[in-house]
Amino acid sequence: MSAPAHHPAHDALLARWTTLLTSAREVTAPDAAPYGEDLLARWAEPQRRYHTTDHLIAVLDRIDELLPHIPAPDPAAIRLAAWFHDAVYLPDRSTNEDRSARLAERALPEAGVPEPRTVEVARLVRLTTDHDPAPGDLNAEVLCDADLAVLAGSPENYASYAAAVREEYGFVPDDVFHEGRANVLRQLLGLERLFRTPPGQDRWEAAARRNMATELELLGA
Repeated sequence: MSAPAHHPAHDALLARWTTLLTSAREVTAPDAAPYGEDLLARWAEPQRRYHTTDHLIAVLDRIDELLPHIPAPDPAAIRLAAWFHDAVYLPDRSTNEDRSARLAERALPEAGVPEPRTVEVARLVRLTTDHDPAPGDLNAEVLCDADLAVLAGSPENYASYAAAVREEYGFVPDDVFHEGRANVLRQLLGLERLFRTPPGQDRWEAAARRNMATELELLGA
């Protein structure tokens, strides 16, 4: 069987990963590339429709947008958490974030990342379960805002995102999916603030709430 085709941005992402890991770890450490290749293979698995390499790129880009404005204590940990946050993804499981965090806890020490940073990466990955960081938790605020930024896309882009999520749950009957999805949207809309960083709130809050309210209305219909 032939290997899956590489994402067009594969080489650029691998370079991005290598630069990040090199800056995040001890001096003597193994080659970064195999760890990046493993992660990119995970992000390209066939069961994914939304949680794909394109989502990884989007989250990394939003982190790069936010960090110049936020004095986050560990930018490297935030970026590493982005790489790992959906590295384990099976749509029929509710343990993806924890399993992704455990993957980081195994891989990062082996790759030369110091223990305190590894612990922080795993903590951040687990926080993407509910996107509700404590006030002042700047590392988590940046990661969660970057992960939720998709909610603030244009109506067309938001519709494509919602359709991709539905495809990932293609094994779930419509009525069950609609109920579950509506609960997720209500939980997010119920947060006092979806976006915790000032630039995230300014740029994305109003559009994200408008998009989710529209989707909730369509689900009800």
